[in-house]
Amino acid sequence: MKKTHLLLGTTMMAILALLSSCSVPKDIAYFQDFNPGKSIVVQNPVEIKFKTDDEITIAVSSDKKELAEQFSLVGSGTEGSRYTIDSEGCIRFPMLGKIHVAGLNRQELQETIREQIMEKGLIRDPIVTVDYSNLYVIILGAVGAGRIQIDRDKFTILDAIGSRGDLNINGQRTNVKVIRENYGKKTVYEVNLCSAEDLYSSPVYYLQQNDVIYVEMNKKEKRNATVLGNSTVQPSFWISMATFIVSAIAWFK
Repeated sequence: MKKTHLLLGTTMMAILALLSSCSVPKDIAYFQDFNPGKSIVVQNPVEIKFKTDDEITIAVSSDKKELAEQFSLVGSGTEGSRYTIDSEGCIRFPMLGKIHVAGLNRQELQETIREQIMEKGLIRDPIVTVDYSNLYVIILGAVGAGRIQIDRDKFTILDAIGSRGDLNINGQRTNVKVIRENYGKKTVYEVNLCSAEDLYSSPVYYLQQNDVIYVEMNKKEKRNATVLGNSTVQPSFWISMATFIVSAIAWFK
């Protein structure tokens, strides 16, 4: 009799534990530690800086159109000429020759070209515009996957996720991975979107070109890929199991 009660009690405790695990998950809402009135220091803004193989568009304009045209590549449209940064981090610019651009941000490159044009006396007061041509990040996993074009100087992980319409409900928000390559070395970072403290202090809050964001599926979706799927965490499964055990006990008495 004591063994019977012990077995029955253990079964019921297991059922209660599993039922409690079916409560509302706490890893869905963003910024859970960011309450009204609270302030958090954000990671210092990091602007996109040019790297080798980046494609950029540069346009030079002036009140004297014929002078500005000498800085356009043959066949370029009115929106500027496209350049690919070579393995040395340079581009070859009309009238100015070789310019090292790797490590500069957009504003710095605009000012560098403008100053060189004026120093050579080519145009008195040129307007130089540099735009991103083919800079992007990649997002994969439980989200609207794809390649996301960088369209601003300070591009955050929230910009990337928001452009895909948020994570799927089955995506893990507590350990979003960002893979970044620097000088041939890949580093993996994890970001907890449920914690504002973790998010805003992360070194990958501001993204760089070619970053890869990976959102892993939650445990429920992973279990769906198994033979039994999620049946073992459903209350009905364990109630049926308990009924079977009780019936078996009664039969063997």
